[in-house]
Amino acid sequence: MPSQHIWTDRNPDGKRREVRATKFGGAWRFQAKTAGDLEWTYYERPLLEDLLALKEILTRKYQRRRASIEDVASIEKLIQRQRGND
Repeated sequence: MPSQHIWTDRNPDGKRREVRATKFGGAWRFQAKTAGDLEWTYYERPLLEDLLALKEILTRKYQRRRASIEDVASIEKLIQRQRGND
């Protein structure tokens, strides 16, 4: 069963940006779209800012028993991998 998390933020230009993170089959898939865009941008390597935002969301959901500790751990692993590659 897929797990999807959606949030919005503002890019440096001040435009609203919607981000979707979906976990299916143990793999995370990130996509984003800025206001006015017609198509979604899919990320092979998600932005560090998106990973940190998702970790915060998952941590809050885990505290309310709406997310699993495995999801939080998998995002932490992706963050560590991303920081190690920079």
